[in-house]
Amino acid sequence: MRQNANLPTWRRPDPASSPRVKNKRISVMVRAVVIAAVVMVGLPCHGAFAAAQAGDAGEQVWDLASQRGIARDFNAARPNARGQTPAFPNQTRAPVIKDDVRLQTRVIASSLEHPWGMAELPDGRWLVTERPGRLRIVSADGAVSPPVKGLPAVDARGQGGLLDVAVRDDFAGTRRVWWSFAEPRGGGTNATAVATGVLSPDGAAMSDVRVIFRQEPPWKSTLHFGSRLAFAPDGALFVTTGERSHNEPRKLAQDVTALLGKVVRLDPEGGPARGNPHIPGGRPEIWSWGHRNLQSAAIGPDGALWTVEHGPRGGDELNRPQAGRNHGWPIITYGVEYSGQKVGEGRTSQEGMEQPVYYWDPVIAPSGLAFYDGKLFPTWRGSALIGALRDETLVRLTLRDGKVTGEARYLKGIGRVRDVRVARDGAIMLLTDANDGEIIRVTPAP
Repeated sequence: MRQNANLPTWRRPDPASSPRVKNKRISVMVRAVVIAAVVMVGLPCHGAFAAAQAGDAGEQVWDLASQRGIARDFNAARPNARGQTPAFPNQTRAPVIKDDVRLQTRVIASSLEHPWGMAELPDGRWLVTERPGRLRIVSADGAVSPPVKGLPAVDARGQGGLLDVAVRDDFAGTRRVWWSFAEPRGGGTNATAVATGVLSPDGAAMSDVRVIFRQEPPWKSTLHFGSRLAFAPDGALFVTTGERSHNEPRKLAQDVTALLGKVVRLDPEGGPARGNPHIPGGRPEIWSWGHRNLQSAAIGPDGALWTVEHGPRGGDELNRPQAGRNHGWPIITYGVEYSGQKVGEGRTSQEGMEQPVYYWDPVIAPSGLAFYDGKLFPTWRGSALIGALRDETLVRLTLRDGKVTGEARYLKGIGRVRDVRVARDGAIMLLTDANDGEIIRVTPAP
């Protein structure tokens, strides 16, 4: 791609700098009989494919057959929360999708420091966040810009930092960008915040920067910030927030006067969106509550918001949050504490609290969600694509009438998938979270 002469000097990734070979082509025969155990760590590995080297150093073939001796179907993995019963068929461990799709991956850019979110621009470039507080622009050929100037300070301790980024369809005219971040609030506290600004024509800086949302109350925690951004068809901005993890703040997920563990629906210019539910005594920004740590959000083919959130030890959830509904955390969950003890009274249901559409136990550690609507994978249209941090896979769910009908996992070992997007040309774009994070383009193999 020809670069504008007014742009700052861009850097290109050094292939030798990454632990994996750059610009590689990986041919994958996907059979949705997938791995559920990793012998090396002694943990179930939900799905997928182990890599066997083939050809020259620039190619890699993912070979399931070579790993069958150490793998088993992820649906056979032992759950952490034993004795729990799903509320309805296929609420967990849905049938394995049986398809044969050959995948090819190519690393577009590397040497990104813990990238977290990305958004495609009209010209095919990508805005990409790095948790330490940098926003970059990555071109289609992998050139990585210097950090965009003018963003507010972030608290990058623990899971904090610069998080998601989003643009609207009118970006070409407005050049306006939205991003979420962990905002330092004084005295060692912090909280999720959302800001908006206008990107300069040369991509070097933001102007008219305004914080349009601040989570309340702030907390002394470096965990569970959320936070994904998703624009609704009506123009409202959905923002997901975490409940900050610790026993005391997690209770606030059930407190509608607090903004921890919530989905909020905002006017993109600031304040609650018109048409939000009236929740007695509650904050006007709140759309739904009773969430743990939502790091996945997208608008589905049905025009509704879908989210995926981290459970504790077990109990990752796919939800379709509706206005004014309580999703139960920490009163109900299909997981257990990391210690193995029950969460609260160990309940999985309670009147007035929503059931997840789907849940995982053992967890996949979900981050990033997109619904496939492209042309390159016609049999995947309508599928939910979810990044898996712990599993280091791409998870695919098929749905019918709001229920999950099948699950498959692909590209085992690709890295900790932090974000998933569908490019305008139909390619699937993955963002891996590491000191040397990558943008990876997934297409059908020839």
